Amino acid sequence: MPQKGLSPSEVSRFRERGYLIVPDVLDSGQLSRVNSAVEQIIAEESPLGDRATRLEWEPEQAGEQRVARRIYNPVHQHPEFERVALCDAVLDRVESVYGPNLQFHHGKLNLKGARVGSVVEWHQDFAYFPHTNPDLLACLIYLDDANEENGCLQVIPGSHAGRPFDHSLNGAFAGKITEAGWRQGLPESVKCEGRAGTMIMMHCMTPHASLPNRSGRPRPTLILEYRAADAYPIYYHEQTHRSEQFTRQVRGQRISTARVTLTSFPMPQLQGDHSSLYDLQSRSPRNI
Repeated sequence: MPQKGLSPSEVSRFRERGYLIVPDVLDSGQLSRVNSAVEQIIAEESPLGDRATRLEWEPEQAGEQRVARRIYNPVHQHPEFERVALCDAVLDRVESVYGPNLQFHHGKLNLKGARVGSVVEWHQDFAYFPHTNPDLLACLIYLDDANEENGCLQVIPGSHAGRPFDHSLNGAFAGKITEAGWRQGLPESVKCEGRAGTMIMMHCMTPHASLPNRSGRPRPTLILEYRAADAYPIYYHEQTHRSEQFTRQVRGQRISTARVTLTSFPMPQLQGDHSSLYDLQSRSPRNI
């Protein structure tokens, strides 16, 4: 068992539920350094306005001040994010689930600003980046306390064991689950609340969402995506290439044989370009 790996019971809960809440993965010093890095990037991009390239802005402003919504690829923008992505506290736990040969896939940082933080509608991560098998997970690390009031993550436990849902509308990828009645027969959603430093490990097939933040507190969340080294991406669009340029081996060795476990699943049909999940989801009616 790796030094900071999951216990057998924790691994079992992850496999059964499709997510696991792990408290205190980052300590106060790490949180302070990471949050300072967030502030630095926002301060550097703010004067650029619509010309900012390292982040995107909320469509709703807080008074006269623009509010950042997402920082793109944070691990490649500041060494503090890279330190977290490569730290044993994270990688040991991922290794507990998917074994010693691991790759970092990509990352982002959703800021969910106070009073203006955007909704994230129900979706499965696998729909955005199909692979030969679904041994991919996201590690979502709260950089501030998160609860229902400020838009914490919501998941549907056990639903990862089912099929990939359709995320298209009128033939185009909508970035959210669009099937009528898709929640019928599934368990109730669970709110993943946690204090700053909490990490939520989430399977790529687990449907998840979050409500808008109408509280006076932000809910910044660093999202780090990992995969087993024998999960190979399936090319469907230039977006696949853009995502793959951030991939790196973080543990063990590369595997030269792709493991294929899914026989069929919907492929994203992207029409035009998009900046992020938020951009895609905003083009069609809300379903949360």
